[in-house]
Amino acid sequence: MRAISQEVLGGPEVLTLVELDRPAPGPSDVLVRVHAAGVNPTDWMHRTTGLYLGAPPFVVGWDVSGVVEAVGAGVTLYKPGDEVFGMLDYPRGAGAYAEYVAAPSRNFARKPEGIDHVRAAALPVAGLTAWQALVDTADVRPGQRVLIHAAAGGVGHLAVQIAKARGAYVIGTASARKHDFVRGLGADEVVDYTRTDFAEVVSDVDVVLNAVGGDYGPRSLRTLRSGGILISILFSHSENMEPAAKARDIRLENLTVEADHAGMAAIAELAAEGSLRVEIDGVLPLEQAAEAHRRGETGRTTGKLVLTVAE
Repeated sequence: MRAISQEVLGGPEVLTLVELDRPAPGPSDVLVRVHAAGVNPTDWMHRTTGLYLGAPPFVVGWDVSGVVEAVGAGVTLYKPGDEVFGMLDYPRGAGAYAEYVAAPSRNFARKPEGIDHVRAAALPVAGLTAWQALVDTADVRPGQRVLIHAAAGGVGHLAVQIAKARGAYVIGTASARKHDFVRGLGADEVVDYTRTDFAEVVSDVDVVLNAVGGDYGPRSLRTLRSGGILISILFSHSENMEPAAKARDIRLENLTVEADHAGMAAIAELAAEGSLRVEIDGVLPLEQAAEAHRRGETGRTTGKLVLTVAE
């Protein structure tokens, strides 16, 4: 099968098209013929540093949408020919930049009708991150105030919609040129972080979802009410934040996304009913994975980048 692999750590240029053996599904696994693979910041983090994967060679990528080719022993959820989308085990189950992947059947959900493979492939990692932060961790409820940083980004733009679907009042941070987009997702307020210190204009927040590093964590503490929760997906909470958080009964959480059948099914339901739509910034063929990484690393994309794999 065709795949994008790398022999060394480095820039986008280390990503090369190779031929690898097709994986075989083990017990409880499904073999999926990949039609599209989502591109996420964690992909280029692993390409550059190895992070959780260690030394190359390896194939990055965790987002997939495709068709079940074969099932392993004991699988009851799917049969060959079913259209599915989902997330490979994070972090060590990487391998989405390939024509075929084998993974546990419960990493996937049925692809909603009316959603093509490109949009379905853009949803799992970012959608599950937002879902696990706002629903599983924070249990966002109607009327709560939720602040979402990088609200036009891959995780952020889905988080805005999930929070709105839960009945929250949503405040997003984004550059001025993306304000109309974020408001179109349902945000009640948008703050231009390039001109305004969000901590000076946002207050009494119940939940903060932080997808930005630097001092965003400490500043976000100032926006939270007593008893609120600050969730970071970048492990940006520092020890010096803990005393201030404890003094105001603020809960600090660092979240790593996990494969999750129930979460995928919930995301599929929201997408099917039109409450969750993914913005596609660009679609490139598998062999142009390096270009997708170059675009993603600019930090200027809106929504998600996707690689097409099968015709």
